[in-house]
Amino acid sequence: MHSNFPLRGLRLAIALALASSAAFAQDAAPPAAPPAGDTPAPKTPAPARPASPAVKPGTTQQVVPKVEVTGQRNSNEDRRVSTAAKIIISREDIEQYGDTNLGDVMRRLPGVTQGGRPGRGGPVQMRGMGGGFTQILLNGERIPPGFSIEQITPEQVERIEILRAPTAETGARAIAGTINIILREPLRARHNDIRAGITAERNHFSEDASWSRNDSLSDTGTYNMSLSVRHGDQLTDTLARTLYTNTLTGATDLSQQNFTQQLGIGNHLFFSSRLQWRLGPGENFTLTPFIVSHRNHAVTEGRLDQFAGAQPPQYATSRSRADTNFDVMRFMSMLNKRIDQDTRYELRASGGQFSSDTFSALNQYNTAGTRTLLQTTGTNAKDKSWNIAGKLSHSWGEAKHALVGGWELEGVKRTENSITLLNGVQQLADFGEQLNVATRRTAFYAQDEWDPRPEFGSYFGLRWESIETRSDTNNANVRNTSRVLTPLAHGVWRFAAPSRDQLRLSLTQSYRAPTTQSLVSRPSLNTLFPVPGANTSVTPDRAGNPLLKPELANGIDLAYENYLKAGGIVSVNLFARRIRDLIRNVTTLENVSWATSQRYVSRPQNLGNATTRGIEFDAKFQLTELIESAAPVNVRANLSLYNSNVEGVKGPNNRIDQQPRATGNLGADYRFRATPLSIGGNLSWTPAYETQQTNLQLQKLSTKRVIDTYVLWTIDSATKLRLSISNIAPRDLDTTSSIYEGSQLQTVVSSGRTDLSAALRLEMRL
Repeated sequence: MHSNFPLRGLRLAIALALASSAAFAQDAAPPAAPPAGDTPAPKTPAPARPASPAVKPGTTQQVVPKVEVTGQRNSNEDRRVSTAAKIIISREDIEQYGDTNLGDVMRRLPGVTQGGRPGRGGPVQMRGMGGGFTQILLNGERIPPGFSIEQITPEQVERIEILRAPTAETGARAIAGTINIILREPLRARHNDIRAGITAERNHFSEDASWSRNDSLSDTGTYNMSLSVRHGDQLTDTLARTLYTNTLTGATDLSQQNFTQQLGIGNHLFFSSRLQWRLGPGENFTLTPFIVSHRNHAVTEGRLDQFAGAQPPQYATSRSRADTNFDVMRFMSMLNKRIDQDTRYELRASGGQFSSDTFSALNQYNTAGTRTLLQTTGTNAKDKSWNIAGKLSHSWGEAKHALVGGWELEGVKRTENSITLLNGVQQLADFGEQLNVATRRTAFYAQDEWDPRPEFGSYFGLRWESIETRSDTNNANVRNTSRVLTPLAHGVWRFAAPSRDQLRLSLTQSYRAPTTQSLVSRPSLNTLFPVPGANTSVTPDRAGNPLLKPELANGIDLAYENYLKAGGIVSVNLFARRIRDLIRNVTTLENVSWATSQRYVSRPQNLGNATTRGIEFDAKFQLTELIESAAPVNVRANLSLYNSNVEGVKGPNNRIDQQPRATGNLGADYRFRATPLSIGGNLSWTPAYETQQTNLQLQKLSTKRVIDTYVLWTIDSATKLRLSISNIAPRDLDTTSSIYEGSQLQTVVSSGRTDLSAALRLEMRL
């Protein structure tokens, strides 16, 4: 059931490729073009690529015929000419550490943190603000339902753009910021990139391989095709300690320890392609389809030990299995045409489907080995979505103004069938087995980039967006509509020549709309304390809230950028956000329809207002730019300090959820002269912090520290061998959740084990 990919063949191919690298190096023809990391991106617009605010629509397209000759700007130069604050991560930086998933690349970027334990991935977020404050785009469009950036391999990414403040064109659902992932762009030069690798962790091995091809379709057409496959094999240990303490007497009411070990085996495939035709000067048509397929099988063994407590433990041992299959199919298309010298229009259309099928079975046994509980859950879900958009651009006033207007229309329909059986009895029967949810989004925007003087650039934008969510499901009906009007303004002051330094200011309004999951009130039951009995405040059921309002934020960003002579950059950015109607999960004791006794239920609620602020530093340069006699070491560093305050929660530590006090990275790379060897390393650091989530609920996270390093052997111009070691000196990640229930303090400390992993990868261009 789980051998859909030719794993034996993949393993054999990787072994042969690694063993024969020297032979490949001798026989491979010289590359037809520079490595992808050094090749400038085509100037013809990519699908839904956010327009560079400093480039006028009327002039950008004139240079298309000269792209292969003059397109030499690097990522720092693209950052400098943008009116809105933007950080661009090039292919060279993306590929540097040989990561197997894009999430590991993200955690080293300025101001970006990653949830979950080190080395195991997790949702990415900007400025430490979790829960959907960060907008994730794929080729300029919001990622489709059911899609995760961890499904993308770094080899399939051309560049990553980080926007710290929203723009009208890219969207205002970005209180923390926007991350735009641009997939590989086609080049006219014909070549094939082949990569194969193997990763070891705790004596479990994962293999991956990828192939990317660039070529010409015709005199006016180019294409890129990328295929990656991955087989994962991971062992995960988690230790959870539960302690209930009477705060009046100091007595221990309950003491438990639960150890679980999970073996997960997964197979993953990602295929993407971009086909592009030049229709004329500054005109093109682009088609970008992609397919994702994933199969995962996990088996978990558990043991529960109780050291104190009046009631017997719920079980002694447990065993569960879970099978997860999901597939994503989607296409994106864009037509870019010119009406006249100063006016052009752009039409985009995309659509696709996400489907998933999951089955899980939980068995619990007493000390005698007799099964006391069997719970099975089967869920299949299907999302169908489409998006159409149009944009009109006009340059006027001697090219000092770049006026853009556009519209977007998007529809998503989700159908989900789920059934849970507890010891053969169906749960949540009153809610029915099927959930139907439909979402319709409409947006209009206008923006004007105006450069009144050579040293000053400005941007003014206005965006109106409406999101309507509807659901017709037993006991879980939803009717929710949010409409938001967001004004936006950016300005950049360029210091007089010969200085290339800049000062930036952004005044923006942004928002976060409630997710479909947070609106639908259909509950998710806690399996540790099954119905119809009671549960505890630290083991609540979960349900949505159809009355949620969107969060609105007014923001200011002030940045200074110092551009060094040899292309390096040092910058510092100050930001603040004032958030209204902050959404947070709150646990309360409720009379519920799905149990005969009261149950604790966690639901999202609008708590009130909040404020967050911070200072962000980032630098990228060669050491010789600061010290002439130093070795030519490439240095990358970023440090962010955050503070926040939620007015509806008593302090101290009444912070925005998941926001640490600081996060930082320090990395360096060096290529030994007259040798084919390069080395590099990076330290990621997030200190421990506490969050007072409600007046009675506290969460603590331990320090996260990840050390990565790599050695790169350049066998020849077309062949490289890379050894990467990740999470050197691993340390466990501890998460503590505490809640007061009357005179009782209930605490759960969960420790997630982390481990060192090593990967060997062969990279070839043929």
